[in-house]
Amino acid sequence: MRTQTATATDQTLPDGLLRTCDLTALGMTRMQVRRLASRGRLIRLARGLYCTPTTQRDDRHALAEVAKRAPRAVIALTSALQLHNLTTQSPGRLCILLPPGYRAPRIENPAIWTFRASGEALTSGVEEHRIEGVTVPVTCVARTVADCFKYRRRIGPDVALRALRDCLREGRATAAGLWRYARVCRVEKVMRPYVEGMLEALSA
Repeated sequence: MRTQTATATDQTLPDGLLRTCDLTALGMTRMQVRRLASRGRLIRLARGLYCTPTTQRDDRHALAEVAKRAPRAVIALTSALQLHNLTTQSPGRLCILLPPGYRAPRIENPAIWTFRASGEALTSGVEEHRIEGVTVPVTCVARTVADCFKYRRRIGPDVALRALRDCLREGRATAAGLWRYARVCRVEKVMRPYVEGMLEALSA
């Protein structure tokens, strides 16, 4: 047992975000994890969350941190728009979908804005992005636009209209895809006049 523990401690640590459970799965004890942090071989980002000094962190770091700390969270709405390059504005809050009763993670910056969903409304139209070694669930473009209409009273109707206009103008989503997720989000009647009007304008 001692030999296995020593080997696990001395091996090259993987880059990316690492929870304590990830490190103990490599054969380390919690004491060894703390020792590595005190020696600078691990950087403590938050309680139970670490990374190696060589991990490259960018402006998407918060997305990876949320995904690591709350595996059932899905990046959505304005945060998904930013990741899909469908907005030039930097949202002040990180928007996530979570199932009812699931606690949102606490991170220092940015603040978390939680939206609740379940069943198909939580899982449909979710794709995976790799950020800092972490698999991050993100709503696809068409699903993100439908969500913006669904939660338009919270994020603002102008955000929803701009997202729809930009995704159609840039060919980032098809009408079929928009209708599919409009039905999932139960906003088909709300979206129909805007989608039809914008498609007509683009084809003129």
